[in-house]
Amino acid sequence: MPLQSAVIDADVRSQMGRDGKRTAQKTVLDARQRLMSSSGTRASYDFELLHDYAQSRISAALPMAAIVVILSVVASLWVPVVFTTLWAAAVLLGLLIVVMVASRFRRSDPAKFNATNWTTTFIAGEMIHGLSWSLLALFTLVAPAETLTPVMFAMVLVSVAANAVTTNTLPPATLMSTLPVTLTVSANLIAVGGTLNYTLAAVAICGEVFFVYLARQLHKSELETITHQAEKDALINELEEARQMSDEARRHAEQANIAKSQFLATMSHELRTPLNAIIGFSEVLKSELLGTHQVPQYKEYAGDIHASGQHLLNLINELLDLSRIEAGKYDLNEEAVSLVDIAEDCRRMMELRAKSKGIELAYNVGNNLPKLWGDERAIRQVVLNLLSNAIKFTPQNGKVTLVVTRSGDGGQLVSVKDNGPGIPEDEIATVLSSFGQGSLAQKTAEQGAGLGLPIVQKIMELHQGRFDLFSKLRFGTEVIATFPRARVMDALAPVVEKKNRLEIYSEAG
Repeated sequence: MPLQSAVIDADVRSQMGRDGKRTAQKTVLDARQRLMSSSGTRASYDFELLHDYAQSRISAALPMAAIVVILSVVASLWVPVVFTTLWAAAVLLGLLIVVMVASRFRRSDPAKFNATNWTTTFIAGEMIHGLSWSLLALFTLVAPAETLTPVMFAMVLVSVAANAVTTNTLPPATLMSTLPVTLTVSANLIAVGGTLNYTLAAVAICGEVFFVYLARQLHKSELETITHQAEKDALINELEEARQMSDEARRHAEQANIAKSQFLATMSHELRTPLNAIIGFSEVLKSELLGTHQVPQYKEYAGDIHASGQHLLNLINELLDLSRIEAGKYDLNEEAVSLVDIAEDCRRMMELRAKSKGIELAYNVGNNLPKLWGDERAIRQVVLNLLSNAIKFTPQNGKVTLVVTRSGDGGQLVSVKDNGPGIPEDEIATVLSSFGQGSLAQKTAEQGAGLGLPIVQKIMELHQGRFDLFSKLRFGTEVIATFPRARVMDALAPVVEKKNRLEIYSEAG
């Protein structure tokens, strides 16, 4: 169907265009986010990283204060209490500045977020905090350096580790909070001299490098987590958008299908009235009821009009049936019917047509088949459509076999087999679709609308049955309509009422 193929191609091109446009928009957005970012990733990622940094600093404020107090108490064993207290106060003041900046960030409006300004502010706060820690090197001015250097070394490692862990989402902040104290204390250790102090200074510098590297690895891991979360959120949004588009398309398709069914039903009813008049008058003209035609060709023309009108009426009836089935308004008038009798009637109706084409119409019936519970008109339409298709597609001097018998599961089936041209395997789905016709069938058979088999399928579905089509090119086709075991009305065993041997009747009198 060229029109349908053109519509499908247009839909595919439209979808490809939308996908290409969406990809281009995503690329432009990614580039813009990277240009706006202060870390070279995305501006939205910068906000998440800084938010995690601020949250970490605020939540770790009390433990950090406790560490500072503990270190000052331990240092007071070698350094006068006044100096350790002043050092602790300076460090706590630097920590307070960092916490206040982090709290102000959390209270700020995310819509007005500026990654560069906030990053600079955090780095400045961390530099103040790091310089307050570096005042630790002044302890050697008020206490013996030989006994104090191991303590200073331990305090440096504790400081670097604690600050590196709490500032890992902002690597420049990690460097500013740990580097001053490491450099000053290491320089002090080197100035004091001695193998032990040189070793401690080297270890302190190596510890600084290690913890900065560890902080960067943690930052990388956090960035990957945020990236994956963003991708997941974007995927969820795309899926939700696709679901909404799918629902909208489904609603439009349902509305279009309803409109199509209503149109077909309305137009079919409107066309049947004039068609009945055309068929009736052409029948009168063909039968010459009003007198013999003076021109013999008029009788032939009247026959052509009658045949064309009858063909068009059958097509309209099929359209009506299909539209009613698709609209869910095809109600079955169920009763006990004989599948054998229906098949026999259909065979007699189609026998004259088969003989006109020189086709042998064989008929095989199973023995003692019980009745079915179904719609006689619908079942008759199934058998007639199958026989009509078989005769239509079978060449002259061919053979069509009609079989009515039990199915393997105890139901009943109607099988129609022909030795016609067959259907290519890749066209079977097309033949079973509405208005679908195979290429070979179009060349070798009479023209039709392609509604017979779809109507048969729908009727069998309404009867909870099955419809199967088996075909092989150049070997013919077999179609089988199977009714389920539940619709077979097998004879029931008589109900036997058991009575007691002795019955005593008493009548009050």
